[in-house]
Parts: sequence; C-alpha cells; structure tokens
Amino acid sequence: MSTTQDQLLSVTDLQISYGAAPAVHGVSFTVGRGEVVAVVGESGSGKSTTAHAILGLLSGSGHVTGGSVEFEGDRIDDYSDRAWQKIRGARIGLVPQDPTTSLNPVTRIGDQVAEVLRIHGLADRRKARLDAIEVLARAGIDRPEIRARQYPHELSGGMRQRVLIGIALVANPALIIADEPTSALDVTVQRRILDHLDERIAESGAAVLLITHDLGVAADRADRILVMHDGRIVESGSTEKILGDPRHDYTKKLLSSAPSLSSGPVDRPVRAQTTPLLTLAGITKRFDVGRGSAITAVNDVSLTVPRGQTASLVGESGSGKSTTARIAVRLEQADSGTITFDGADITRIQGSDLRELRRKIQLVYQNPYASLDPKLSIVDIVAEPLRAFKVGTRIQQQARAAELLDQVALPGQFGSRRPAELSGGQRQRVAIARALALKPDLLVLDEPVSALDVSVQAQILALLDELQRELGLTYLFISHDLAVVRQISDIVGVMQSGQLVEIGTTAEIFDNPRHDYTRTLLGAIPGRDHAAGKAEHVRA
Repeated sequence: MSTTQDQLLSVTDLQISYGAAPAVHGVSFTVGRGEVVAVVGESGSGKSTTAHAILGLLSGSGHVTGGSVEFEGDRIDDYSDRAWQKIRGARIGLVPQDPTTSLNPVTRIGDQVAEVLRIHGLADRRKARLDAIEVLARAGIDRPEIRARQYPHELSGGMRQRVLIGIALVANPALIIADEPTSALDVTVQRRILDHLDERIAESGAAVLLITHDLGVAADRADRILVMHDGRIVESGSTEKILGDPRHDYTKKLLSSAPSLSSGPVDRPVRAQTTPLLTLAGITKRFDVGRGSAITAVNDVSLTVPRGQTASLVGESGSGKSTTARIAVRLEQADSGTITFDGADITRIQGSDLRELRRKIQLVYQNPYASLDPKLSIVDIVAEPLRAFKVGTRIQQQARAAELLDQVALPGQFGSRRPAELSGGQRQRVAIARALALKPDLLVLDEPVSALDVSVQAQILALLDELQRELGLTYLFISHDLAVVRQISDIVGVMQSGQLVEIGTTAEIFDNPRHDYTRTLLGAIPGRDHAAGKAEHVRA
C-alpha cells in the first residue's frame, strides 16, 4: 500500500450511476508513484466505468453521485472541461481497449500522432510531423516513416495498439490508465505489447492502472490487484497474496476459472483411437492480393479428426487456422488436396450433396451477437436450421428448440427474449443450441470463447465437454489461446504462416513441445510463470 507521501491517485468512496441505476458502489483505492495496480473482474463489474470516471470520460447518462478522486493532491472529479484539458493526456494518459475504434479511420497515422503533439504544445505544425515519426519509432514500430503515411486499417492489431501506447506516453504523463490494452491480441503479440509498455513505463517512472479481465496478465504485470464484482472491490492486496491466498469466494472463482493459471502436466486422459470422421490431406489455398501477387494462406496441411474427439488448431492471427477450418466444411474451396468426411470424398461435391453435408457439419462462431439475428426471438433462432431443412411441423420445431435450450442450460423463459437481452455467455449457449438442432456429427468451433470472461469461458468449455460425452460429438476447435486449448483438446495442431508445424496429443504438445514456434506460443501464455511456480511449490 502506498503511503500518503507517495500517493499519486486516491479514489475515495466513489459512487457512479447510469441514469438512476447505480453501477459503482463506494469504491476506494490508491495508486502510488511508479506502481502498477491491476483492477480485475468480469464484464459489468464496474472496472472500466471506474477508470473512465477517473478521467472524466463517463459516457451517456453516466455520472458520479458520490465520493472523490484526487490526483497529485488535487481533487479532479469536479473539474471543468477546460481544467481537464490541462491534465488529460498531459498528466494522465489513456491506452484504450480497441485500437480499431480509437483511431480515426480516414486520417493517416502520422497525422493523428502529430495532432496530439500540437494539442499538448509539444511541437508546432511543421515540427509535429517529424516528431510523430520519432514517437512511432519509440513505440517499436518498424519503418516509422512509411507507417506514418498509412491509415489504421493498413496496420496489424499489434501495431495499432503500439500507436495508442505511443500517443498515451507522448507527454510523459505521471499515470497511465490501460483499459484492456491487449484483450483482442494473440498471446505472442500481447506479450510483446505488454513488454514494450513495461519498458516505456520504466523509462518514464509512470504509474499504471491496468484494467483487465485476464488474471494471467495481472499475475505477470501488477504489484497489487483489486478484484471488482458488482460495482464493489471485494478483495485487494499484493499480487502474491491475491493469487496465493485468496480470501473472497469470487476471487477464488476467478482464479479457478482462469485457464492460463492452471499448473502441472496435462491430466486429460488419452482416449482410445477411433475411426477418422474428418481427414484433410495436402490442403493448399492461395488468395490473390492484386497486381499479380498472391499469398499462400494454407500450405500442404494434413489433419485427421477422430470421431468423438476434439482436434484443435492453434496459432496467431493470419496463421491459416480459420481458413483451414472453412475449407474443411466447404465454405472455401481448396486449390489442391482432398477432404474426406465419414469415409466419403467431399472435396468437390455440389448441389444437393453439399446441402446434405451442411446437416452433418455445423459452425459456432467467435462473436455470438453478430451471428444471431437481432430481430428474432431466441426460440426462433434455435429453430431456424429446422425450418431451413423443413424438419418437422412448426409445433415440433418449437418443441425441439425448447429441448435444445434446456440441453445448453438455458431456462425456458429465455425463449421469448431477443439476443440483446442476453449476456455474452448466454448468447454463445444459444449459438451452440442452434448448431445442435440438426443433430450434426461435427461441430467446428471458431474462437468460441475468446470474447468471454474467464468464468463464462469455463462454463462454456464445461458445457461443450458434457455435450460431447452425451451426444458423441466431434469437435474441430480453432483458437489462438493455448491455455483454453489445453483444457478441451485430445489432439493439437500448431499452425504458423499457413503450415502445420507440429501436431500431437495435448500432453505431447504442452509437456514436450518440439518446434521452436510451439515453445514461443507456450512461453507467451500470461500467468504461466506463476502457474509453474505454484506447481513447483505443491510438488515440494
């Protein structure tokens, strides 16, 4: 705990409401100079609302109803807009969650950085453009002169996040508020971004308020952890104390749900070999990118998915794993290679044969909100495949939909609701129920839990495991999160730049990886060092 002398930020009994609805209830904490404090909790816990209130950036009807916020000894929660202009960005920097929406899509990167320099009086118009290139270079962006002339969509997610870090640090603020700064990034990119942020903070001596739902990230980066639940801080303490000796039931639940904090060797039993349900042999796919150029998205990939088991493909964005899955279910056409499903060659089937295949293979996508029709009721969404294939009468379809909702542990009253009235985890349960409507043999799950909080992730993974045992389902699971893959997989294939660089049982891949890239991915799992230390302590 920081002393009064070295306190940089002090939040006391902060209360926040949206309209008449309370969202944060009497939150109090401090951040010392040079300290990294992580606020962890699930979506809706109030952690981002608290961070935005500190910056005077509450959206919509959000407003502070009680308490105070002091920064460098001055009370700031009642600042005017003019007063905020002097410290926002200059003394308190913000690294927002989503670089796609935080950067202006029609303004070049260099111009956006230059604008910040001019706003804070750090450069005039002519010098700002040159200094912007230096800011990008310090942010670790390669070829900054070229990147400065590019637009946000021409940069990768990791590069865009580096731009935001560069902007947040440009005026050497005393406090950085980092709101889920890497939640949308692959584990290796996440690690590079957080390492870079650590380096820049060490140079400047800034303090950090890190907002995250990822306990692995907090374990690796924070000096202290505050656990928020339902708008309250339910537990706080040093990182070692929170992770090693949690007291509150909610903290214990978060820790037990965090896949990256699991320790020890893989204990998933090796299942008996079964006949292959899906086989890919020598699959290659190229995409034309214009001007006579092409990229090879999938390069000579061969994979066997045994019946009743889970085969996972892991790798960073752009590794080819999702393209491979789309080829496997015939949503993309391979340039070469063969696909065999249930003993039949489906590589080039068309018409009624392809439509019949759709009944046997179903997909569950990453974002359940985008994949569910917002105008339909939940029961109609689940019954949609039955209507499309003219299975049963309307009454029978409704009954089957109700049965499916029960199967994914959603009570009957949810049937009349719309997707917007459900949480992310509930929407993903609906997506799974819809995928099961036609009694498929194979489910292809493309990043099905990456947008969910850790405890909701754990619930969905447990549901998938239970459904597989009950219904004999086969899964092709696509993910960039090795900690999640470790929990659910029988077979794991590691993809890099379109190639399958390593494949084996879950225990082989996690306990004895052979390829350097696999070891890099495993080493980048947040919280892995803490989990390994905990396992070593238990063995001792």
